[in-house]
Amino acid sequence: MLIAGFPAGAWGTNCYLVAPAAGEECVIIDPGHQAAQGVEEALAKHRLKPVAVVLTHGHIDHVASVVPVCGAHGVPAWIHPDDRYMMSDPEKGIGRTIGMPLMGELTVGEPDDVREMTDGAKLELAGLELTVAHAPGHTKGSVTFGLPEAADIPPLLFSGDLLFAGSIGRTDLPGGDMAEMLDSLARVCLPLDDSTVVLSGHGPQTTIGQERATNPYLRQVAAGRQEHGAPEAPRRRM
Repeated sequence: MLIAGFPAGAWGTNCYLVAPAAGEECVIIDPGHQAAQGVEEALAKHRLKPVAVVLTHGHIDHVASVVPVCGAHGVPAWIHPDDRYMMSDPEKGIGRTIGMPLMGELTVGEPDDVREMTDGAKLELAGLELTVAHAPGHTKGSVTFGLPEAADIPPLLFSGDLLFAGSIGRTDLPGGDMAEMLDSLARVCLPLDDSTVVLSGHGPQTTIGQERATNPYLRQVAAGRQEHGAPEAPRRRM
């Protein structure tokens, strides 16, 4: 399997291209702010043909390049229905005006073909089977994408802004909810095998085993203490 990832734009959001191998069809995950050029470079380098864009949630740092990327390749974008509104109205997703200089660089709106996905869906794209898990807490429509273990790779979790190395996504933006975040961590992350590689929306990759042992939020959920309040999520990322 081939996974090409790079941080893009003002928020350093990780965009991933996933394919069975070089020279084959691929899926693009979260082409965010200023990601279009990086996507094109990765497609050319690995001789990939995109068949779809899939989105972990609707925040502008994850969807800002959806329109140009989908338009350039004539592919659909998949998003959870609870976050679809942010594609056309990104300011509602962060509860404030983004700012004219930044907004001037963005193509706000939906691509021609938008498809909605819900919990438990299995997206068969580019020879891959992505399992969708609804994981609200960061936003109402946040999802993760799981890929099963294969001959050359451990199981994978594209966690979006649910789980980071050492932390979790912020919950203070519109649609955020700490109780929902803790429930999503318990329901989506805790059942996974320790060998599962976590490729998140920001920062380095990690594993479920590493986070189970060291992440204060996952440790607290695992100990069944979520009712007593978890430490506040850091606010440096969208």
